[in-house]
Amino acid sequence: MSFENEQQGDEFVNADKKGIWGWMLFDFAAQPFFTVVTTFIFAPYVTKRMVEDPVLGQSAWSLSVAIAGVTIGILSPILGSIADTGGSRKSWIGFFAVIKILALLLLWFAVPGSSLIWVLALFIFATVAAEFSIVFNDSMMPFVVQPKDTGKVSNIAWGLGYLGGMIVLVVVLLFMAGNVETGKTLIGLDPIFGLNPAEGEDARIAAPFSALWYLIFILPMFLFAPDKKLDSKPLTTAVRDGINLLKETLYQTKQRIGLFRFFIARMIYQDGVTALLALGGVFAAGMFSWETIELGIFGIILNLVAIPSCLLAGNMDVKLGSKLIVILSVLLLIIATIGIVSTGTDFALFGLIQLNDTAGTGLFSTVAEKIYIGFSILIGIAFGPVQASSRSYLAQSILLNESGRYFGLYSFVGRATSFFAPLAVSIITYLTDSARLGMAVILVFFVVGLIVMLSAPRPEKNLEVAKKLVG
Repeated sequence: MSFENEQQGDEFVNADKKGIWGWMLFDFAAQPFFTVVTTFIFAPYVTKRMVEDPVLGQSAWSLSVAIAGVTIGILSPILGSIADTGGSRKSWIGFFAVIKILALLLLWFAVPGSSLIWVLALFIFATVAAEFSIVFNDSMMPFVVQPKDTGKVSNIAWGLGYLGGMIVLVVVLLFMAGNVETGKTLIGLDPIFGLNPAEGEDARIAAPFSALWYLIFILPMFLFAPDKKLDSKPLTTAVRDGINLLKETLYQTKQRIGLFRFFIARMIYQDGVTALLALGGVFAAGMFSWETIELGIFGIILNLVAIPSCLLAGNMDVKLGSKLIVILSVLLLIIATIGIVSTGTDFALFGLIQLNDTAGTGLFSTVAEKIYIGFSILIGIAFGPVQASSRSYLAQSILLNESGRYFGLYSFVGRATSFFAPLAVSIITYLTDSARLGMAVILVFFVVGLIVMLSAPRPEKNLEVAKKLVG
């Protein structure tokens, strides 16, 4: 990739290759938390091994995801506006990094039989801190990457994230996660550091490990990525100015109808993405009785698919545009979700196909498990590009000096109702005593989000409107 300085608005994009790679490595650092804690290792451990009833576990975990979503939705636009008025974005990323790392370290003490309340509280703190860091990091993108390169760089960064998540998963599976019955890891070794699977240490280690990974690999972003230089303000002044700027942004968004449609579409389909990523591993664990090793390999499969998918989507984004990549990705997620909720231990496609549920030898030995993984591969193909190209769409739709507030609003619309999808899954699961019916609710968010996204213009049209408004 080659990059040159380019004028945008009244400021310059001035990152060299080292700065661009430093910025992209933030995703490499951050993704293992979502991979091994939120989705594949720690979450199923909490819902399946800390509590005896997996349905109750899924309901409680969904509620914690919802609470984190509400918190993020309320505060992220304010923080995004502060990013445009209150000094360095890196200082805010560092502040939330400390909170995230401390919360993850404390999750090591989530032993079987301990109270779910404090465990879920720490998870909420870690999730909120992680997402707030992303708000500030995303808002740096227009200062790092030229508009014509945003689709490619955003997707490469997302692919690096999945690579980081996969590496951590592999390390956990090969050297840390032991079988509960045999005590051996996937390659037949005793877990390192004397980890005891019977005490859940093989899964609990995922939280502090992801914290250490995050600490190490965010350093290049701090050292090399350029940040907007603003005069430092007292916190109270920055908050007041940020709130005033947020009010102005909300008013302007009403005048930018194309961008408004995109925000509404993302608010809806991102709810589905959030719920699917947070609960997909939990759903599989409950249905197939998968343990840490099975869930970890399942995650590796999805990441192996996601990495080349993001690289391909990055090139397609440049040629076809961010909007089309988002639409195609949501379509794939609709097909995938129908597939996984229509699969049971002895049937597929809602019972139209009956399956032999006799398990053979080895992992994923039943036909149903293979079908479930097949549909899940579609998720692996789509969930990176749908998020990376959404980020690219916004970066190409706004002016440089408004990046903080609009990426704060972007996070808001991705979280404003993000509690609703997990909460809906939680409520339906509880009322029907069916995890399958609960997961089926996610389809509504994808379908409605797709319909709204079809009406959004290409980002170049949004940018033209923005330039006219500022005169």
